[in-house]
Amino acid sequence: MKVDNWLTSLGHALLPPRCLVCREHGGNGLDLCPICFDSLPWNRTACDRCALPLSTPGRCGQCLRQPPPLDATRAVFLYAAPLDRLLPRLKFHRDLAAGRLLAELMAGSLDPEPRPDALVPVPLHRDRLRQRGYDQGLELARPLARRLELPLLPDALRRVRNTAPQSELDAHGRRRNLRGAFQAAAPATLPDHVALIDDVMTTGQTLHAAAAALRRAGVARVDAWVCARVP
Repeated sequence: MKVDNWLTSLGHALLPPRCLVCREHGGNGLDLCPICFDSLPWNRTACDRCALPLSTPGRCGQCLRQPPPLDATRAVFLYAAPLDRLLPRLKFHRDLAAGRLLAELMAGSLDPEPRPDALVPVPLHRDRLRQRGYDQGLELARPLARRLELPLLPDALRRVRNTAPQSELDAHGRRRNLRGAFQAAAPATLPDHVALIDDVMTTGQTLHAAAAALRRAGVARVDAWVCARVP
């Protein structure tokens, strides 16, 4: 951890941070200027089970009526500007610098949360991974695990079906699309409490399917830590 901090400080000294949104000088050691930092859409008041924005802290009506397979969900941001520019650059354009910035911002917000035993990135199917060349969930989870000093289990979950893109389906289609999509590792290799890491949460069906697979494998508590929540 100390070596990572020293290398980061050295890198900033040799190449000062530049805002990834507007290209102005970064501030506070981040690749984000103070103006863009102040415009970040933090999701500070939300349902504790699905991270849906609420006017007051607590739990939304849907989660009260039908609790999801996630024990807790933290979405650090709402999916709005400038996140709607940074996240697509990570997800579709291999902008790993954007991923490192987002992971750093997530870590600062998630630091007070109850600590899981390990982080588990929501994986891509191998065909999608081959096509894209990298896994954006892992690119968020790796620096987040380092920053929070938590174990990372990239092989704890496999996507065994190459499902259609969720964005093309309605709510019922999303649930059906993800049925049996994930398979967890052998129970003996899994801890009791994990946090799933993903970039964007819309209806939550992907995270629910991943959590259900981990629960079937014996994980007692599954949380979700995501970068942004679509309101």
